[in-house]
Amino acid sequence: MQVVAMLMAGGAGTRLTALSDYRAKPAVPFAGKFRIIDFTLSNCVNSGIYDIAVLTQYRPHSLNTHIGIGKPWDLDRQRGGVHLRQPYLGRAASDWYRGTADAVYQNIDFILDKRADTVLVLSGDHIYKMDYLSMLAYHEKEDADLTVAVRNVPLEETDRFGIMTVDDADRVIEFTEKPPNRDKGTLASMGIYVFNTHVLLERLETMHAEMPDLDFGKHIIPSMIGQARVQAHRFDGYWVDVGTVHAYWETNLEMAQPVPPLDLYDLDWVIHTRDQERPPAKIGPQGQVSNSLISNGCVIRGAVEHSVLSPGVYVSPGAVVREAVVLDDTWIGPGALVDRAILDADVVVGPGTIVGHGDDFTPNHQQPDRLSTGITVVGERVRIPAGTSLGRNVLIHPHRSEKHFSGTEVPSGETV
Repeated sequence: MQVVAMLMAGGAGTRLTALSDYRAKPAVPFAGKFRIIDFTLSNCVNSGIYDIAVLTQYRPHSLNTHIGIGKPWDLDRQRGGVHLRQPYLGRAASDWYRGTADAVYQNIDFILDKRADTVLVLSGDHIYKMDYLSMLAYHEKEDADLTVAVRNVPLEETDRFGIMTVDDADRVIEFTEKPPNRDKGTLASMGIYVFNTHVLLERLETMHAEMPDLDFGKHIIPSMIGQARVQAHRFDGYWVDVGTVHAYWETNLEMAQPVPPLDLYDLDWVIHTRDQERPPAKIGPQGQVSNSLISNGCVIRGAVEHSVLSPGVYVSPGAVVREAVVLDDTWIGPGALVDRAILDADVVVGPGTIVGHGDDFTPNHQQPDRLSTGITVVGERVRIPAGTSLGRNVLIHPHRSEKHFSGTEVPSGETV
């Protein structure tokens, strides 16, 4: 079996608000030193899959810089390796990617050049560890044309996923994309597909002329039900779509638990990443750290409680960081409090400032569907003046400075 992986990494991730304003969702930092895409890339190399095309589109620069030539994942190879593929204009068959399947259609040449008989389609924005070889073996054993990885999700979340209905042999008999009535069961597609190459290419060529926005969930998979052998491959391990602010915050903090649901220290399944050349983390004489992930280059002179700190974060004496996710090179001033918040990179929290104040959980007025669980989000390179108080569900857009803050208080639900 000759396998190529097509890794979708072009999503804008708009539900992550300020975190994805200047970076693609798969490039968002996670669990301190990693990026979200590291988990899918590591799954590939740990499964022995080394022919990988990463299909980028939205703000690809940080993702391109992070992946580079693929050396941290042992993907800097003369044969195989990782290939960053961006859409471009200037030829008859080129355009921006309009859907997940359209992205693969515009990169058919990669599949043909590798002479692959099997195509593994992956998403670059999920947190999980999975041996793809077991799914590939299942696909071959069942003589399937398409195999979809599935898992059960809570009933209240089924409207976020494509939901599968299967028979006793796990053959897919119905597929419903994001059912609004939650009456199609709880077996959700994980966005991981194994196609026989000839079947995929035939389907892409046939459907693309009529559907330029060709998508796997909306078009390709439903069209194959009843016409081809479509199998469901069940996965019962840890898997999270960190596509919302709450899911991102919650999943990060889960990694800081004494016994996390996903083992980041498993030497048999290493999560590879581009490491930063930083000195060791340092805990000062007044520093206190509990149930937290502290990355290299951090200096802790205050208190850090159940939080995740990316490289280079500085916590001043008297400052308290509690249930927070703090990204690279953020400076938290003396006596400041950061509570139930996400701070992007290069943020300055002035002395005595409170980020996440009070018990008023009014949803964000501009984005109530994205900020409603009390988490305050501060975008990159923000400068919060000393003595300022930010309430709950507050959104501070990137690159805001002292002049953008009127007064010393930003009430819950407001946006700067």
